[in-house]
Amino acid sequence: MTDRHLIVGAGPVGRHVAQLLAARGAEVVVATRSGADTGVAGVTHRQLDASDPDALSAAAEGAAALYNCANPPDYTTWDTAWPPLAASLLTAAERSGAVYAITGNLYPYGPVVGPMHEALPDAATDHKGVLRARMWADAKALHDAGRIRAVEVRGSDYVGSGVGENGHVTRQLPGMLAGKRAWVVGRKDQPHTFTDVLDAARLLVAAADDSSAHGRLWHVPSNPPRTQEQALTDVMAVLDRPAPKVSAIPTPLLRLGSRFTPMAREIADLAYQWERPYVLDDSAARTHFAMEPTPWDEVCRRTAGL
Repeated sequence: MTDRHLIVGAGPVGRHVAQLLAARGAEVVVATRSGADTGVAGVTHRQLDASDPDALSAAAEGAAALYNCANPPDYTTWDTAWPPLAASLLTAAERSGAVYAITGNLYPYGPVVGPMHEALPDAATDHKGVLRARMWADAKALHDAGRIRAVEVRGSDYVGSGVGENGHVTRQLPGMLAGKRAWVVGRKDQPHTFTDVLDAARLLVAAADDSSAHGRLWHVPSNPPRTQEQALTDVMAVLDRPAPKVSAIPTPLLRLGSRFTPMAREIADLAYQWERPYVLDDSAARTHFAMEPTPWDEVCRRTAGL
């Protein structure tokens, strides 16, 4: 194997993975349906339907690692978009022999009591959590059977560079900068872990490189939890702007709106994440990889675009 890597997806995690690999001199290919350019120097961009297992397998031939950094942005399409893509990625990993490194999330755990650690069962009941849990279970089964090498990295809600409209903090920025009130889901006063997207990429690359890390989940080292109000206030502070006014959208009201708006229904299914403490235990990854999160002030600066 050469130091060649195939990244599926050009979102914030995919772009950061590409930057990290290119910076060490690796050969990096980023594949997307549109052929989008990440803007990362030295990276090759390829237009590819990753749900086509033959096309993806051909692209992955000779790769040391295959990174799943895809994320269909519309929750309402997950049930149709993810299964063929996930199956294709598994096929490509098996045919090519590349390490399969998965960008996961915390949805598979479902509602929890206490900090989330990797030994928790994947007990989600909503369809998005069940789907993501199945993706890891399928990859783990093939890994345990010796057919692929797989690892999954899970982080909490992303902050940092390039997160944009998909982030609970960053989607509020334009309105807050215009002096408008921020409206958040659930409660604004509950501790919640936020994960720097660059730290997620750092762990994904480290886990793919480390054969002793394969076959299991790892949680991204993340800063101590903040409430939604604190996180929004901290980002505005690095811009020398006053603390924003923050109001919460009660879950019952969100569920009422979900009767008429499919996307509201999908968000309501995840509202439990904001109704009580939602805290990540990242101690395993900190110890194994000797990795610490990016300092919170720097994360806020990059979240603000500085």
